[in-house]
Amino acid sequence: MSNEKSEAAFGQCLCGAIKYRVQKIQPRMGHCHCNMCRKFHGAAFATYGVVKVKDFTWLSGSEHLRTYVGDNGTHRQFCDVCGSSLIFKSANDRGENIEFALGTLDTEITQKPDAHIFRNYAASWYQLSDDLPQFGEYRSSTDDG
Repeated sequence: MSNEKSEAAFGQCLCGAIKYRVQKIQPRMGHCHCNMCRKFHGAAFATYGVVKVKDFTWLSGSEHLRTYVGDNGTHRQFCDVCGSSLIFKSANDRGENIEFALGTLDTEITQKPDAHIFRNYAASWYQLSDDLPQFGEYRSSTDDG
């Protein structure tokens, strides 16, 4: 028997119409500074966690999910009641992982974001003050995992 403990984390949109559970958050999580994430989240950057599809469950309200498809082929899912950003899928998504907005979690987690991506598009009015690696676009191919 394994001593590895896997604790679920729970989250929801602002109004609570949509609720979800993640069983095991993957190690990679990042702050995205691209123009679309900034606009979609109304903030200097969006922070996403990654979970395997098998480890993500909609608990309630999935009928309130709406999808915006960007000109670049990305899919962004949000609540049709309160507008909360919930899910991001890249244009080349293979259906293996789900990227979810960490700001929607209700459960405290110990993992921390590990990078800033798309820094070439960062808001001029925000000054980074951490020492996380920064990538001008997506992470380098040698860092792809």
